[in-house]
Amino acid sequence: MTGIADGTGAATATPAAGVPLTPKEPPTIGLGMSLQPTDAAAKTSGTFPYAADLWAEGLLWAAVLRSPHPHARIVSIDTAPAAQMPGVRAVVTHADVPGDAAHGRRVADRPVFAKDLVRHHGEPIAAVAADHPDTARLAAAAIAVEYEVLEPVTDPEQAFGAEPLHPDGNLVRHIPLSFGDPDVVGEVIVEGLYRIGRQDPAPIGAEAGLAVPRPDGGVEIYTASTDPHADRDLAAACFGLEPERVKVVVTGVPGAMGEREDPGMQLPLGLLALRTGHPVKLAATREESFLGHAHRHPTLLRYRHHADAEGKLVKVEAQILLDAGAYADSSGDALAAAVSFACGPYVVPHAFIEGWAVRTNNPPSGHVRGEGAMQVCAAYEGQMDKLAAKLGLDPAEIRLRNAMATGDLLPTGQTVTCPAPVAELLRAVRDTPLPPLPKDDPEEEWLLPGGPEGAGDPGAVRRGVGYALGMVHMLGAEGADEVSTATVKVTGSVATVICAAVETGQGFTTLARQIVQEILGIEEVHVAPVDTDQPPAGPAARGRHTWVSGGAVERAAKMVRTQLLQPLAHKFGMSTELLTIADGKITSYDGVLSTTVDEALEGKELWATAQCRPHPTEPLDETGQGDAFVGLAFCAIRAVVDVDIEIGAVRVVDMTIAQDVGRVLNPRQLAARIEAGVAQGIGAALTENLRTSRGVIRHPDLTGYTLPTAVDVPDIRIVKLVEERDVVAPFGAKAVSAVPVVTTPAAVAAAVRSASGRPVNRLPIRPQAAAVNRA
Repeated sequence: MTGIADGTGAATATPAAGVPLTPKEPPTIGLGMSLQPTDAAAKTSGTFPYAADLWAEGLLWAAVLRSPHPHARIVSIDTAPAAQMPGVRAVVTHADVPGDAAHGRRVADRPVFAKDLVRHHGEPIAAVAADHPDTARLAAAAIAVEYEVLEPVTDPEQAFGAEPLHPDGNLVRHIPLSFGDPDVVGEVIVEGLYRIGRQDPAPIGAEAGLAVPRPDGGVEIYTASTDPHADRDLAAACFGLEPERVKVVVTGVPGAMGEREDPGMQLPLGLLALRTGHPVKLAATREESFLGHAHRHPTLLRYRHHADAEGKLVKVEAQILLDAGAYADSSGDALAAAVSFACGPYVVPHAFIEGWAVRTNNPPSGHVRGEGAMQVCAAYEGQMDKLAAKLGLDPAEIRLRNAMATGDLLPTGQTVTCPAPVAELLRAVRDTPLPPLPKDDPEEEWLLPGGPEGAGDPGAVRRGVGYALGMVHMLGAEGADEVSTATVKVTGSVATVICAAVETGQGFTTLARQIVQEILGIEEVHVAPVDTDQPPAGPAARGRHTWVSGGAVERAAKMVRTQLLQPLAHKFGMSTELLTIADGKITSYDGVLSTTVDEALEGKELWATAQCRPHPTEPLDETGQGDAFVGLAFCAIRAVVDVDIEIGAVRVVDMTIAQDVGRVLNPRQLAARIEAGVAQGIGAALTENLRTSRGVIRHPDLTGYTLPTAVDVPDIRIVKLVEERDVVAPFGAKAVSAVPVVTTPAAVAAAVRSASGRPVNRLPIRPQAAAVNRA
């Protein structure tokens, strides 16, 4: 007998004759369940071990000397005052780096320590190891560096004609995308200039690590890495060692945005451990964290949209300029995303987008969730609002008339083959009832923008509603070899997953447990700690581990399942496909065989290793064309805000979200990821901007850099999750974290635009941009 669908996607077996029907208990494990993370109690109680908690016998403490200038020539470095201090064990500079002098995620343009030239404020100059952390900091401050201060290049538009900051110049990448007929002109044309600020990842915990020398002359680095194998290879090259003599062990990660590590912290640690022969620890201050890691690219965008009289898009022209900061990092990747998604999830028959990423003496830019896509979303959605106003159309209606669907083309010429329910998502948020208007009651003044102390006259408050559609790509792009390896071992009734996919808070370890539970029916599943002795799994970015590492775990678990079922199938003269595992039991299609998984596993040890590698992509060509992306994810958001148009204060009242997720693997975890993405997006929209003055960071702390709190984030309503499975993705699931971050700032800006009538073309939104001059 065949299985019968029960309407939930699960299969229910038809019972054999004579077997009484009994109510079936709902499953409590496996995919689709809100399984609790194993580390949840430890993290909420404060007992979870992070990198800053590490300790070792004979521990020394490190401190890094950083440049106070954004651009300077180093005339001399005198380390003697530091080396002669009691308790100091070692001082290292560029002269003590035995291996490659420069490194980088994409372009090898970044030194471990500045040698001749300082290129950004906070660049590492030297590092010290001492018996006490205070001694290390005092010794680092005692190093005498003579600088010849140079004029910094801080305007990315001026970087084209400025003196080159690197031997290969200031241009990191240029993409001139050309799609369609350049001579086409629409009946209606709108133009806009948009600026996006520098958002910091602001992880909960600042960077920290411990380096321990090995007897073979190598070193082990314990740190909150999100890509341990890449960090190992980078460290080995800089230390002049073979990769097998460097081991990276991943400790608890206190929040991460992909590759957010500061190599200026990890590499000095390893050098000091090798020099002293002692374990060396460094725990960065919040100021050092701001100075060291990469930030979101500040971006300048110029747009011209052409449409016909009905509001259908005809052509989009745009110029996009990304400020890479001092080093290239992943700026080329961010530019590719920005140019490719410059038109948004809309059908555009003709597009001409020119993008540049340039080096400056500003703080380094790099991978931050939704890089490239977030900046252009704010711009193209601002343009859609302008078109709607000029044509007299509802903002949601003009978006519906242009919404992309499966089978449409990106401006890169790539066909959208994955599910793209863009119109369905927009209708879901549009049709959701709006929140009620605030009561004109003194007791509810705390609901006003600016709070009870800062709010003006309630009569000056205007409510606005805004819409935004966003899209991101999943996994790496442009030919990146996305591969992950996983091993599943089963001993008795316990399964263990071995995979170098780092848990950064995205929930991979919980997902890995659920996959094994689903396939093998084993409740107790452990995920082994991550280190570089395991095969590589790649970085924790762009939803990779849900897709690639989850796919590897799935394949390994299915191989173990076959090993488990083959003896039983052979015994009863049937194929393994006729046996099912559910609720910890193995049963045959006809009900003849029924045993528990524990009984079938008794005395056995089974294991299998598998890889997952998605289909290949290709780099964009000289005209910006190519099948560069594996998959896409989409989101629609409606924002409701209250704006005090006299003082420009903004309060976000409501965020309504609809998103295509492919398949819900863990409902609670998925909702938390979407809510976190919206909160980060609200920060980018209203408060977060790492400001600089002539290249110097003005407020490298959490007092001056304002993060949104629970007071600033309203109730987030997830009104629709479209579960249209992507057939090329394991389980059909899509990444969920990045696209709300991409879409939220544009939606909030649209709502402020609606309330104030102002253009709102800069993020974060400043009070003067939302205020209206009143007579």
